[in-house]
Amino acid sequence: MKKVGVLGSGVVGRTLADAFEKRGYEVMLGTGNPKKLQDWQSGTNGKVGSFEKAADFGDLIVLAVKGTAAHIIVEQVKVGISDKLVLDVTNPLSDEKSKDGARKFFTSAEESLMEKLQELVPEAHFVKAFNYFDSKAMVNSAKSKQQVMNICGNEAAAKAEAKEVLAQFGFKSKDLGKVEAAREIEQMAISI
Repeated sequence: MKKVGVLGSGVVGRTLADAFEKRGYEVMLGTGNPKKLQDWQSGTNGKVGSFEKAADFGDLIVLAVKGTAAHIIVEQVKVGISDKLVLDVTNPLSDEKSKDGARKFFTSAEESLMEKLQELVPEAHFVKAFNYFDSKAMVNSAKSKQQVMNICGNEAAAKAEAKEVLAQFGFKSKDLGKVEAAREIEQMAISI
């Protein structure tokens, strides 16, 4: 049985952790405060731990943290995620309040958040996925069925593995290319 370390315990992290557990994976939900999630450990294959423990635990990693915290958390877990597929669900949304309903990003058009994370841990196999879908539409919902999930990353084998996972969640995948394509995919998050 494959083990999944989900880094992030917000709605998105819990949604994906639950979905992996329902598909028979062993899951550890990584959080900065494991005590607040003791009730999540209801399933037989679900555990809660620190970010570091979840990164060490998983054969597959899901990075589902707030974009502004992603760099700090990836720095903490870089040994644990090295040489593993990291499904990057993060978005570079600024902590600034939106003005007139327009969300702000803290990245530029020249570099995505995923590119920065890949540079930080070049040994990890980042693949951008899930980031522009609402959490309610991430797992075999009427919205996800037959929808296309745009992905990107530098490693062909990691993208192939990501496509297999996405198929289990009800998505067809479209490979937009190398890590630089995350600039476009992250911009899609504005619409959610």
